[in-house]
Amino acid sequence: MKKKKKDTTLIRHKMELTFSLRRREVVEKQPMVSEVQERWPALFSKEEICEEFHRITSKDLLGTLRASLDTYVPRLLRLYRARKGAFGQKMEDLLDTLDEQTSNIVFHRQTAALRGLPIFVRDDTTEFFLQCLDTEPEERVLRGVSVAILTIIEDDDATISSPNVRDLAVVLEGAIILHDLPDLGTAFAYLFGLLYAMNINYPKKMRYTFEAIQSIFFELGSRCSQRTRSLKTKLLL
Repeated sequence: MKKKKKDTTLIRHKMELTFSLRRREVVEKQPMVSEVQERWPALFSKEEICEEFHRITSKDLLGTLRASLDTYVPRLLRLYRARKGAFGQKMEDLLDTLDEQTSNIVFHRQTAALRGLPIFVRDDTTEFFLQCLDTEPEERVLRGVSVAILTIIEDDDATISSPNVRDLAVVLEGAIILHDLPDLGTAFAYLFGLLYAMNINYPKKMRYTFEAIQSIFFELGSRCSQRTRSLKTKLLL
């Protein structure tokens, strides 16, 4: 345990020393994710994603998102229910599934709030929230995908309404970068941190979702779209 802590401290120190060099490379050269992984492999550990995000923004990646979810999940769900008729069957199905849950309610409410956010801001999740069976080759699902969260479910549960999740993973440039994530909030946090660390633009079809996470959940940046400002105003009422 002591050796692991020492190694982690040493890696963090080296990453801090090379931060300005790494940041200049990422911003100016805009390398592929695979190139950065080869040159700075430590950057893709869970610990260093959080540290790099803090170096860039001075924000606690996981702590800030979790605190924001505690604040905004109830408000988001109230908004979804108040206006669910305006968002079609997807929102109704999402809320119906939430209402059917009888255990681990906090987890299910958080998941519903995050899955409902792109529906509410009218983003397109077809290439973002991906799903496959644990018996399927992941490469087939991830081919051509730039930014996504992949849910891997057990094949035996494929036909039931609440299948058992085998794995939750973050995807960049068609490859799984992180997996074994405990919940959707954590997956969003690490993905958001990686986009900052890699200076990657938000996917166009999910622009408003990530803009809301940036502006509302993390309170980063002074400019945002009218759509995001409108959501922010509704959440503060």
